[in-house]
Amino acid sequence: MLTLCCTLGLVLASACDKLSLPMRAKTAFNGDSALAYTRAQVAFGPRVPGTAGAIKAGDWIVTMMKARADTVIEQRWKHKTLKGDSIPLRNILARFNPKATQRVLYITHWDTRPMADSDPVLGNRGDPIIGANDGAAGVGLFIALGDALKKTPATIGVDLLFVDGEDYGVSFDPPYTDVLLGSQYFVNNLPSPDYKPMFGVLWDMIGDQYLDILQEANSVRSAPEVVSRVWKKADDLGYSRYFLSSGGQAIIDDHVPFLDKGFRVIDVIDYEYGPPDPSGHASPNYHHTMQDTMEHVSAKSLQIVGDVALSLLLDG
Repeated sequence: MLTLCCTLGLVLASACDKLSLPMRAKTAFNGDSALAYTRAQVAFGPRVPGTAGAIKAGDWIVTMMKARADTVIEQRWKHKTLKGDSIPLRNILARFNPKATQRVLYITHWDTRPMADSDPVLGNRGDPIIGANDGAAGVGLFIALGDALKKTPATIGVDLLFVDGEDYGVSFDPPYTDVLLGSQYFVNNLPSPDYKPMFGVLWDMIGDQYLDILQEANSVRSAPEVVSRVWKKADDLGYSRYFLSSGGQAIIDDHVPFLDKGFRVIDVIDYEYGPPDPSGHASPNYHHTMQDTMEHVSAKSLQIVGDVALSLLLDG
């Protein structure tokens, strides 16, 4: 993934504003519940494909979504890595109003990186991360969305897709051999041959307590109308100080395989994970480090993102 560019003024303003954010929710989404679900996911430990933690966490996601969604579909397969290992992978698709032809697709990854390769301590770089923000926060968001959709169903169809194997490999360069595995598998094994959602959003690293989400460049280039829809909804809710109008650099993430297949899917991601320094970047950046822990994930940030995500489904 490439580092986002962001302006100092906007980032510092966002960092200050987060402290004054009112706790009142603007929708039926519950940020405190999302945080609790995030914490429950983290409690399984690292969710590296093929490990006991991943098996237990995946089973838990399936159980939670079966209690909320109309239909839950699992995709299971094995992937042969560059090293020749065979790892089991699992996508989980929770469907609401499955008979509706007009559908919106939301995506998040639920696996965690097997190595903390960006950790400032060299001795930590071979250890798996706990992935509180990078992996668990998206899961917490989706289960809390399931709570809200069960109480107030959307008139359109909604698909919440938990993809596996996003963060497994070393290189995020094409051909994405050991990364973005779940999203690549899904676009080649769709729920039906004619599956074509109206639009889609990937929600990744959205729990950072210093929330500042820029417009990711691949999204702007390939699905600008979806970017506009999401950012307008955030602005309507009064969240423009967190959904920033400035553009970031291109990020290789789970939306890319969808864009390559012609799906209108964008990436909503706060890549600058941590408190901003005078240069405008997160310092330290907790991404792919052992510091990606629950203390850096915020119920307020989850509330902001959840309000936007739910409003897009219920209000259009």
